Amino acid sequence: MALEQISNEATRVWADKEAATLVMEREFGAPLDLVWKAWTEPERIEQWWGPRDWKTKNTRMDVRPGGTWHYCMTGPGGMESWGHATYREIADKQRIVYEDAFSDASGTKNTDMPVMVITTEFSERDGKTTVRSSTQFASPEALQSVLDMGVVAGASQTWDRLAEFVERK
Repeated sequence: MALEQISNEATRVWADKEAATLVMEREFGAPLDLVWKAWTEPERIEQWWGPRDWKTKNTRMDVRPGGTWHYCMTGPGGMESWGHATYREIADKQRIVYEDAFSDASGTKNTDMPVMVITTEFSERDGKTTVRSSTQFASPEALQSVLDMGVVAGASQTWDRLAEFVERK
């Protein structure tokens, strides 16, 4: 994999454009149990998911293989961004694999936007948790379209919010 680092912030981000993969990694100053709950409990994920100044509301979050997550992020000025995910694999406190797509309020996937398969892995050392997320796209062009939408800044802000959330708990 020929990874190109595209961020030097607390959340490290790399892209492998040939393999159509985006990788993010960050260490959080919280134990694994708390970080895992922040990712898998609806009332917790609503408190940090999305870029800064965006609010997230879940309409469904069923964290199990075959379960779905349907949510809406609302930004400044009321702009809405709906997402629909289907969980493929859940390995307790180790890994979450899901297919994520842009959708509408009813959960219908937007076929004009990229679909992503996201593998998020969790590990703990000395009371701190490292999260590594690898997002696979169907093509380099699909990856580039998401990069052009500002995914690096948005994801970095989202993970900043997660860090703030778990540090308050």
